[in-house]
Amino acid sequence: MRFGIPAALATLALALAATLLPAPSLAAPAAPAQFAHPGVLSSRAQLDFVRTQVQAGRQPWKAAYDQMLASAYGSLSRTPKPREVVECGSYSNPDIGCSDEREDAIAAYSQALAWYVTRDAKYARKSIELMDAWSAKIKDHTNSNAPLQSGWAGSTWPRAAEIIKHTYTGGWPNQGRFATMLRDVYLPEVIGGKPNSNGNWELIMMDAAIGISVHLDDRASYDKAMNIYLGRVPAYFYLASDGPQPFYPPRSSINTKSELIDYWHGQSTFVNGLAQETCRDFGHTGMGIAAAMHVAETSRIQGRDLYQQFKDRFRHALGFHAGYELGEPVPSWLCGGSLTRGLGPATEVGYNALHTRLGVTMENTRRLTEGRRPAGTENHFEAWETLTHAENPN
Repeated sequence: MRFGIPAALATLALALAATLLPAPSLAAPAAPAQFAHPGVLSSRAQLDFVRTQVQAGRQPWKAAYDQMLASAYGSLSRTPKPREVVECGSYSNPDIGCSDEREDAIAAYSQALAWYVTRDAKYARKSIELMDAWSAKIKDHTNSNAPLQSGWAGSTWPRAAEIIKHTYTGGWPNQGRFATMLRDVYLPEVIGGKPNSNGNWELIMMDAAIGISVHLDDRASYDKAMNIYLGRVPAYFYLASDGPQPFYPPRSSINTKSELIDYWHGQSTFVNGLAQETCRDFGHTGMGIAAAMHVAETSRIQGRDLYQQFKDRFRHALGFHAGYELGEPVPSWLCGGSLTRGLGPATEVGYNALHTRLGVTMENTRRLTEGRRPAGTENHFEAWETLTHAENPN
């Protein structure tokens, strides 16, 4: 070889370099020239399917719809509780408006879905009342959980707003003020991501940033958020084809193997479907799974099907966690032989995309998803996904 470097040494150097690479840089697709509306998590065709199924009394959609209406989020007597400043510490402690904000956002979304299914204007007006109450007051999020809190609520508000703005003709005078709230209060808090935090943070923040960008027809923010998402997904869900270890999270300060193992909560054996937070607990992992699927779903509606790109990564992640959630014994090499289960309602969107639309066989995910229908809400940002996505072919 030139410069006298032995071939064996050169091969070793290349192999070492491969283990030090960050997640592959996947150039963000250009945002669509014109955004599809409603186009955050559910398209018009998907919503039409839901409406048809519920009105015909078919299951599991009718049970899911009834569950939603019977919840506190479906109540027409709900009183919004907006705050000028929402303060959220770690694990929402202190909780100064955190739960109120998230739950009012879920309620606005629930009422918007009820409007679409029934075409009864009282539900649209209630959704608008909730959105208007917050857009008239909120100015900031503070304390350590501010980015995550902004992601939770900021991913839910646009789902409600998309349905109301683009399907309700009864008028929404303060729609512009609501859009300004998303642009000035939520988007700056989430658009930059959180490279060194557990990966569910960045995925949830991108769920919010993508949804807000669609609602605002903001192509630049959409592209920025999508680029962060495309780098984070391969660094969150492991595939054996990645190499002997997971990718380093992009833009982070994590750049040695020992730091990476610590970041993966002590896990040093890597198999298909393992997630960065598997050994932390399944609750946070479920949030990461749900957010990843939400973005992929919105992207597909907007013209780029990321499920094709991430099909293997997603199917293995869903199946791996579904198996243990269903009670498979935990081997000693995995998280020291102990898992904290509790995946939450995280599988419906991904299962529908991969199984119903792409025909992928996913037995563990099927058993878990169908066995827990109708999926409700965990009071953060996942809500009524059996209703919106179960066996939805659109």
